[in-house]
Amino acid sequence: MPVETRIDSAEALANEIAVTIRALPSVKTEPVRAVRRAYSKRLAKAPAAFVTEAALRLLDQRGINRFVAYELVKYHPAAAASLRERQLEELGCGLDEWGEVDCFACYLVGPAWREHQISDKVIHRWARSTDRWWRRVALVSTVPLNSRAQGGSGDADRTIAVCRMLVSDRDDMVVKAMSWALRELSKRDPKRVRQFIGQHHDVVAARVVREVSNKLSTGLKNPGSNVARGR
Repeated sequence: MPVETRIDSAEALANEIAVTIRALPSVKTEPVRAVRRAYSKRLAKAPAAFVTEAALRLLDQRGINRFVAYELVKYHPAAAASLRERQLEELGCGLDEWGEVDCFACYLVGPAWREHQISDKVIHRWARSTDRWWRRVALVSTVPLNSRAQGGSGDADRTIAVCRMLVSDRDDMVVKAMSWALRELSKRDPKRVRQFIGQHHDVVAARVVREVSNKLSTGLKNPGSNVARGR
């Protein structure tokens, strides 16, 4: 049965997706993602606004991981390309967990910023937020600027600008995001990262100095650890 593409049916579609996911014998990521892929296929020719609206309605569904909604938009090229400040703030409303933040920033915000769908001013406003999660969004959104795997070609200026704004922040979620942002940039522009650490050594959190310095010198965040990757 074809997907109805009227905007007023977006809530019905979100309900249908939620019911399908809740009926799964396992709520592990891969079975849930398989459901999302099936709906992405059905929505391939749907209007961008419909897909974004369905994703927003899905965020209201109890017990459904936010990554499902974010992937619906991410894997619909027209919907992803249509994102602007208003839609992103609506999609990010209610963020309260680091995994959700990182999906949102890497799947939607970072690519939109990279493609100039939103301005630096938007990211900088979020970096000044009193909400720790929006400050983390601002930092993690630099990752798609620099990560080759996420389509980035490198943007030291925009990355360093956000890091400077949050250099003295001691919230653990922000500190970890700062480390991640700088470690990702170090793969593209180690010189700029060394300069940043050198200039702000006495201000930035010790964890950031340690992990970024390790990355620059050994290629690993925590040499000797069994975990070579992480945030």
